[in-house]
This record gives sequence, C-alpha cells and structure tokens, in this order.
Amino acid sequence: MIKIKYCLFAAILFMALQSCVVLSPKKYKALVAERDSLSMRTGSLEDTIAKLRADTMRLHREIRDIQNTYATLNGNYSNLNDKYNALNNNFNASSSKVSQLSSDLQKREARLKEVEDALQRRDEATNALKNKLQQALLGFQQSGLTVDIRDGKVYVSLADKLLFPSGSIVIDEHGKMALKQFAAVLNKEPDINIAVEGHTDDKKVINLGQIKDNWDLSVMRATSVCRYLTVEENVDPHRLTATGKSEYQPVDPANTADARAKNRRIEIVLTPKLDELYNLIKQ
Repeated sequence: MIKIKYCLFAAILFMALQSCVVLSPKKYKALVAERDSLSMRTGSLEDTIAKLRADTMRLHREIRDIQNTYATLNGNYSNLNDKYNALNNNFNASSSKVSQLSSDLQKREARLKEVEDALQRRDEATNALKNKLQQALLGFQQSGLTVDIRDGKVYVSLADKLLFPSGSIVIDEHGKMALKQFAAVLNKEPDINIAVEGHTDDKKVINLGQIKDNWDLSVMRATSVCRYLTVEENVDPHRLTATGKSEYQPVDPANTADARAKNRRIEIVLTPKLDELYNLIKQ
C-alpha cells in the first residue's frame, strides 16, 4: 500500500516538473492537499481490499463447508437410496408372497367349502336314513330296537332277544320280521355301507356245541344276520361286513342282569358312502 502512495506522489511530482513551471506556494499547498487526499483514498482502498480479501477467504471457507455438507448429504442420499432399493425389493418380494398366500388361501377356502357341503349332505342323508328306519321299524322299538346317530353313522341296535333264542345263532320268526322291514329300507338306499356287529355279555358260554366262546357266538350271530339279509332279502353282499366284538364293547359295564341284557345285542352300523368326501380331502 505504501508503494501505491509513493507512486501517486511521484506521478504528481513528475507532472509538475514536466510543466517546467515554478510552483507558487498556493499551488504547492494545493498539490500537497491533493496528495493527502489521494493518500486517504488509498488508505480507504486498502481497507476495502483487506475486507474483500477477508470476505473472499470467508466465502472460500463457506464454499468448502457447503461442499463438505453436500458430499455428506450425497453420501447419505446414496445410502438411503440403497436402503430404499433394498426395502423396495423386500416389499415386492413380500407383496408377491402375500399374493401367492392369498391365492392359496382362496383355494383352501373353496376346498373347505366343498368339504363342508359334502359333510352337510352326508349329515342330511344320515338323518333322512335314520328317520326312514325309525318309521319302518316303529313296531319293534318296544322289543329292544333303537336307532340313533353317532359320529355321522346310523346305529340300529337290536337286542338279542329280538332276533335269537337264548344261546342260539338261528334267527327266530320275530327277528326275521324286523330284518325284513330293515332290508326293505336298505334296498332303497344303495349308497349305504352296512357293518353287522355281534356283541355278547361277559358270561362265559358253556355247553353250546360248536360255539366255543363269546367270540364264536358274537361272530356267528353277525354272520347269521348277514346271511339272512343277502339270501332271503336280496341285499347286495358287497355292501355288508360281519364282525364279532364278543364282550369287549359293552354299552353298560355294570355287573347286573339288566346291564348284561343291554350288552347282548346286534348292532347294524350304516355309513353313507363317502367317496366324494374322501376325494375332496385327498386333493
């Protein structure tokens, strides 16, 4: 800055010397005053330049800070963008899985509805069969015949005294009348499977010839009923199964004469054919 002052002063002095005019005191004072004025202006310019330099440095610092902030934000943006892409991919995958599960659920619900409809049709058929049997066998219910539904099956229970003489496997006339009425209903219901179960009490069989024990008695009574239904009443034998339960499935476990009478019975179990239901479950 000092150099600027001297340069300005030298320029004024050079101009005065060039004029080859002897300066008067008045002009000299004017030149000095002008020099002083220029010196003040020069000082003001130096202050301005210093401020500009300071401002320039400050602006450079701010620019660097802004650039650093930008770089940080840009890095954060890149990280966030990566996270967004990852989340978006996860969302798309989850959305696809939800769509698949929703489709599977709809199929399962449709199958469940089909199974429920099939079960309802089975129950309706079972109840209808029970009502038909009760009407057809109404006259025998006072003789130890009952009809009820258990586990979706119709159970026709006939006391042994309704069908057989004591200790015998030969069906008497009263029993044949009951089985005849029973067969009339069965022959009108071809989609019913028939299981004939023989049951005894827990008293041991003695002196019955070919019948050695309660197993024999229960099985032979069941086969006698099946033979009568198929041979005499023309029930399709493919529909029947004969089993003997002996004394091991009592309806009344009490050790009384009344309980033993209840346990000596033939149970005919009627089951609607469930092919449709089985096919639905296997799908």
